[in-house]
Amino acid sequence: MRIIGGKYKGRQLRSAKGTATRPTAGRTREAIFNIIAFQIAGARVLDLFAGTGAMGIEALSRGAQSAVFIDSRPDSISVLRKNLAVLASEIPTRVIQWDPARNLNCLNSSAPVIDLVFMDPPYNRNLIAPTLVHLHASQSLSNNALVIIEHSSLESVSAGQLPFEMIDRRKYRKTLVSFFKYVV
Repeated sequence: MRIIGGKYKGRQLRSAKGTATRPTAGRTREAIFNIIAFQIAGARVLDLFAGTGAMGIEALSRGAQSAVFIDSRPDSISVLRKNLAVLASEIPTRVIQWDPARNLNCLNSSAPVIDLVFMDPPYNRNLIAPTLVHLHASQSLSNNALVIIEHSSLESVSAGQLPFEMIDRRKYRKTLVSFFKYVV
């Protein structure tokens, strides 16, 4: 797996061993970044269920200002730290070992600081809705923040009564990518 575009294009990224981590396919990642190309520069990024960190690292490579990576698995955190070593040290990043499905208290902020969220939870485990609730409760999203959720085509995605508005959905084989705007 490699970084597809930007400053670090072509650099190799490591993957965790086993099947617990499912990195976003290169073509899907490229399609997502083509769709959001004009929203990346200067963005403050959150990569939830980060795994290898490929989505957040890709955003940093394309001009995002900073990134926070959250994953609950120690092996993913280890691989993620190694993958971040490909970046220049001047780019602000933060790695947090935390279970986003439980809560996002690790993000509680007095000011909205996140403009772009990538969320790729384990498929078909009903983690999307509770994670959106936690994301909203964290008060860390800026108005009009973009939340991109990769999920199984068998899993329904709804924001319920939360201030997330679905603005697009794309299908890539058996994977759906849903785009939400956070409007408060």
